[in-house]
Amino acid sequence: MLKLSKLTDYAVVALVRLGQKDEVTTSPVLSRSTGIPEPTVAKVLKILATQGIVISQRGARGGYRLAYPLEEISIAAVIQAIDGPISLTTCVDGGECDARSTCGLGGQWDMVNAAIRNALSAITLADMKNHTVLDRLGGLGNPAPSMLVGPEATA
Repeated sequence: MLKLSKLTDYAVVALVRLGQKDEVTTSPVLSRSTGIPEPTVAKVLKILATQGIVISQRGARGGYRLAYPLEEISIAAVIQAIDGPISLTTCVDGGECDARSTCGLGGQWDMVNAAIRNALSAITLADMKNHTVLDRLGGLGNPAPSMLVGPEATA
């Protein structure tokens, strides 16, 4: 199952909340407004600051603010900042694979991985905030039941 880490999920929530106001916000304030535990908010913001997605300001009026508008921050950028490169299998993008000589699917996984990266790169935090993800993806939505195979087809 493909699943984002909780930290990435929390990062998206925190960033969308930061983007609702164009002002510096502290991690305790962000924690209270999102319901995410303060140590987790602090950890996420520190990572996002090192990756250049948020800006940290020190001092009495210190805190964090977005480095870019919500419209310019993709979900892919957030995932990569928190979890690292987006890869479905170890062989994607020329990575090591014990079964490379017998598998023969490496290039196919590269294409699947690229499609997922492209979709995630097309979705911005503004899309998440404004509930316009389907619009951004061209109305892809859920696949038709006839496209499903395996357990999904009977669910």
